[in-house]
Amino acid sequence: PLYDRIDIHMDVPAGSAADLTLPPPSEGSKAVALRVAHARQLQIDRFHDLAPDSGIRCNAHADGKLLEDIAAPNQAGRNLLNNAIENMKLSARGYHRVLKVARTLADMASDEKIQEHHIAEALSYRRISPQMQSSFLKRA
Repeated sequence: PLYDRIDIHMDVPAGSAADLTLPPPSEGSKAVALRVAHARQLQIDRFHDLAPDSGIRCNAHADGKLLEDIAAPNQAGRNLLNNAIENMKLSARGYHRVLKVARTLADMASDEKIQEHHIAEALSYRRISPQMQSSFLKRA
């Protein structure tokens, strides 16, 4: 239950001296900041159009029918999500968190519809035991 209250879990290993000699990332901080700003504006516009009096401005605050309306994945994404619900033992809260993160990932890519890869990436940010992850990946 505690992990279901956290949207994204990431393990970040310590860097090595060799990491310092790697080439710079293909996308710099300014480009990422622009994509984030664009995604936030998409969300503000979306909620202004769909629920103007709700005060909702971002995907994280959507719930219920509104969340289902804005975060309905394509069929392949729905199949993956249904499989994850069963195999990863997602709670209702966990399911909704995955949808919110997937919607945000789609916004970051300027994709109107949530695709299977958005669901897969959102699921990859869930903290699950190594045994459960191995079992899930074998079935997927």
